Amino acid sequence: MSKVRIYTLAKDLGVENAKMLELLDGLGVSYKSVSSTIEEETVELIKEMLAEEAAQAGGASPAAPQAAAQTAPQATETPASAPASAPAQADASEIPHRAPVVTIMGHVDHGKTSLLDYIRKTKVAAKEAGGITQHVGAFEAQTSKGKIVFIDTPGHEAFTTIRARGANVADIAIIVIAADDSLMPQTREAIAHAQAAKVPMLIAINKVDLPQADPDRVKTDLTQLNLVPEEYGGDLVVVPVSAKTGEGVEDLLEYISLTAELEDLRADPKGTFGGVIIEGKVDKQAGVLATVMVQEGTLHVSDFLVVGENYGKIKAMTDSNGARIKEAGPSTPVQVLGFSEVPSSGEKVQSAKNEHAAREIVAARASDRRDAENARVQRRLTLEEMMGPLGSVRTVNLILRADTQGSVEAIQGILARKESDDVKINVMLAGIGAPTEGDVLLASTAEATILCFSVTASGGVKKVADGKGVDIKSFRIIYELIDEVDRLIKGNVEPVFEEKYLGRAEVRMLIKHPKSGTIAGSYVTDGSLKRNAKAKVTRGKQVVYEGTIVGLKRFKDDVREVQTGYECGINVDWNDVMEGDIIEASEMVEVEQN
Repeated sequence: MSKVRIYTLAKDLGVENAKMLELLDGLGVSYKSVSSTIEEETVELIKEMLAEEAAQAGGASPAAPQAAAQTAPQATETPASAPASAPAQADASEIPHRAPVVTIMGHVDHGKTSLLDYIRKTKVAAKEAGGITQHVGAFEAQTSKGKIVFIDTPGHEAFTTIRARGANVADIAIIVIAADDSLMPQTREAIAHAQAAKVPMLIAINKVDLPQADPDRVKTDLTQLNLVPEEYGGDLVVVPVSAKTGEGVEDLLEYISLTAELEDLRADPKGTFGGVIIEGKVDKQAGVLATVMVQEGTLHVSDFLVVGENYGKIKAMTDSNGARIKEAGPSTPVQVLGFSEVPSSGEKVQSAKNEHAAREIVAARASDRRDAENARVQRRLTLEEMMGPLGSVRTVNLILRADTQGSVEAIQGILARKESDDVKINVMLAGIGAPTEGDVLLASTAEATILCFSVTASGGVKKVADGKGVDIKSFRIIYELIDEVDRLIKGNVEPVFEEKYLGRAEVRMLIKHPKSGTIAGSYVTDGSLKRNAKAKVTRGKQVVYEGTIVGLKRFKDDVREVQTGYECGINVDWNDVMEGDIIEASEMVEVEQN
């Protein structure tokens, strides 16, 4: 019996994918995503349900005006108890959808640029195709499902550099893998960067037209990274394509549109403007040119823009086809002329009413930066701040680098056994060779620690890591590396302490000291007393003081501890101690957790 994909059926019947999923949920049909297949019997049942709904709607239409007239007076008498959130929900649903922004990443020579070139040539009109990337580092592709925006900045490091500044530009990431080469080091890095960005990810297996192509091998290798394709029962969309012949490209664009539909991407063109710098450069004739991705609101010529601690007025604006435009709405990449300095990729852009307002924003940001730099000098991040807030299940993010593949696999095997119900070890990236600046960027955005075995980072990489507050730790002995992981795990688990009794002493005489105050000459009757231990002073049956033993002496010598049967001088930093008082010492010890 033949099967049909859900999104194909929705398209044939002219209904939204969300509506189709609601019908399947009502029938109790299980599915992974809109690209899952369903049986022909289910298809016929859905067709009957839609036909019944259409018939009911058609039968009720003549009475609709009368019903509306009857209900109209009631509608005006809305009770005060009506939920106040209803208007807000209605407003949210009225915000129009925007085009998805897609970035393509993967290993070198796996066909990223070729795939972009094919989409550009076939999906952009011939008159607009030439020199698009010279105008804007992005282009718009028109498909049967609408507009899709591709960021033409290949490379996962550029992708993460943008995100490291707090800007999530891309809505969807496509990982290109060559069918004749399978997973390579940069492929794994690209996947790790996409996962760190927490954006939906699609896999495009390129070069399927080659005789030596083996897409099944790629799918099998993906399972080693816990990425299970839909054919194998997972939820990862894998599309075989050929950038040379165009095979599967339409399917890839269809999946992009489906993913965007499920993500429900919306932006208000009438709202406050917000955008991100994709790239900036200096043109010998025009001057400073900046490519801006409009995310919210609408950008107009003559608007004042603020980027970081710089501002500028838009003198001219060009779209991805090289044409001059007056305004640009959400999900539109534009090149603007008007900045005096080249802005950095990933910088957030906001608008200002006038030049005076722009200068005020810049001055406030400069002040905040100076305050942050001063605060950073005064303190280092604690482990809890690096790992995030403590929760029921906590994750230790690691990037692993070793000298050989055997070492990588051995360490990963040991780390897998270190996980528990409370702590999860997430090896975001495991590779051979010294750590790179790309690893540091990933670690800074994902709050990860870089562990190196038998390899060391170069001076340049260490300098970048210091600047971003990333820890790079190198080891020559595998057990020392494992001990470091244990320390990270221990630091990421909320410690449990309990009070441990140490001993007690009886105060037999008082000694007045000009600097230390009252020192209690005491005799240790039980256990031992330690310097810096917690102290509780009891007089009769009443506790009269709780504090710390700040000083402990035997004759004139400062000591750390005094045992049972010895006399000592105790300073509890409290001058009201009396003869006959009992000083009880205790300390807080961490309880080892299984």
